[in-house]
Amino acid sequence: MISQQIAQRWPAVLPYWQLARMDRPVGWMLLLWPTWWALWLASPGWPGLHLFAVFTLGVLLMRAAGCAVNDFADRNVDGRVKRTAARPLATGAVSAAGALWLFAGLSLAAFLLVLTTNALTVKLSLLAVVLAAAYPFAKRYTHLPQVVLGAAFSMGIPMAFAASTGAVPPQAWLLFTANLLWTVAYDTFYAMVDRDDDLRIGVKSTAILFGEMDRAMTGALQGMTIFALLLIGRQFQLGAVYLVSLAAVAGLFVYQQWLVRERRREACFKAFINNNWVGALIFAGILVDQFING
Repeated sequence: MISQQIAQRWPAVLPYWQLARMDRPVGWMLLLWPTWWALWLASPGWPGLHLFAVFTLGVLLMRAAGCAVNDFADRNVDGRVKRTAARPLATGAVSAAGALWLFAGLSLAAFLLVLTTNALTVKLSLLAVVLAAAYPFAKRYTHLPQVVLGAAFSMGIPMAFAASTGAVPPQAWLLFTANLLWTVAYDTFYAMVDRDDDLRIGVKSTAILFGEMDRAMTGALQGMTIFALLLIGRQFQLGAVYLVSLAAVAGLFVYQQWLVRERRREACFKAFINNNWVGALIFAGILVDQFING
């Protein structure tokens, strides 16, 4: 709906809107959920309007910036991949320079938001930008770009703790690890969609690295994610509601494994998308548990 309105009123803006993936909300929700987990655990409870706004808007901006630099890095290969052939840089609707300017502008806007917090959060934000920019290029040199993405997607966690408490305790890094494991699992599903095309053009991924062990490896990653989240619950004294939410998450992980059993493109993409509910369930478990026991 929003994309249609932009196309009608500001057609020149539409390719940049699509470049920033503002028409694909699942991507920024997968980044937003763990940031909210951290904000609510660090506070604990409602983090206040200022931090909520800074981190929510910051996630939207940095996810869009990451998409812009990703498409810049992939501008010569996206046209040869079925899923990405219609992206604005691949079709020529946006220039390479335009993508870099969009990345710079969005990153600057996010950085200005972070400047309203504290020095430690600002320092961590610089690492977050480096990781976001490095991910798309990692696909050229390593079969583990999903690990780089997982680290980038997890940086909101130590930043949230730093902004809320002025420090990054060990529990924050445990949550960072849980989110990294989860991200590698679901982004491997995403990479399984493109595996045939990536093998043909020489792009690397965990889906290619794991090969026929892809289901076993993603299942192991999901199991380690659950274990790490159980430890988080113990560290933050979360109770029965949180445990129920993790049981539901485990059920979703089983469903995702069932979806990818034949490794069909559409089913792998559906498994990836389903992880939005995983993030939402974990947040709901934290939120409700804190409300009941608060």
